[in-house]
Amino acid sequence: MQDVVVIEDPAAAAASLDPLRARLLRELVTPSSAAGLAGKVGLPRQKINYHLRALEEHGLIELVEERRKGNVMERVLQAAAASYVISPAALAAVEPDPTRYRDRFSAYWLLALASRMVHEVGRLIVGATAAKQQLATFAVDGEITFASAASRAAFAEELAADVARLATKYHNADAPGGRPHRVIVALHPSLKKDSRSEQGASLEASESQEIQP
Repeated sequence: MQDVVVIEDPAAAAASLDPLRARLLRELVTPSSAAGLAGKVGLPRQKINYHLRALEEHGLIELVEERRKGNVMERVLQAAAASYVISPAALAAVEPDPTRYRDRFSAYWLLALASRMVHEVGRLIVGATAAKQQLATFAVDGEITFASAASRAAFAEELAADVARLATKYHNADAPGGRPHRVIVALHPSLKKDSRSEQGASLEASESQEIQP
């Protein structure tokens, strides 16, 4: 079982978004059979089997073993991954295009960059897994509280300048065997969840900077 699988096929994405099938995927982090799942979700085994066949057809679950239980051959299945992310490529016709916005202060550009990253890293994971190689990536995730909008803007400018300086220092387009890497730096407010519904969010502004040496 992989940690994360990025779904790019539209039909597989649709299958995973069905509420019952999403529940089955969640349950199948631990191997189980249709009979075992039927008891957990409160539905007939035949109906569970129907949904399991659809998930298996799209590669979202995998056969672990077949074992005889009385006169019945029981199929034990497991989710292909512990969690799933749907790639924007699953909706290619409306996938956001980072080249369309390209405004460092645009939240839409930030979202388009994030969408492209999900798509690209997902494809890289598939390739690295098939080649049985480790994928070299790096990420930083943190939170900082700014005293004012001015301090936030100053931080963004200084961060962008430092990243550009490092990119200039280490970029070598003529290096034999060198491989390009994409660098994305993003800054956005943290979500403020409503204490009653935990669904409300207050957003004030966002900045993003993409450095491509």
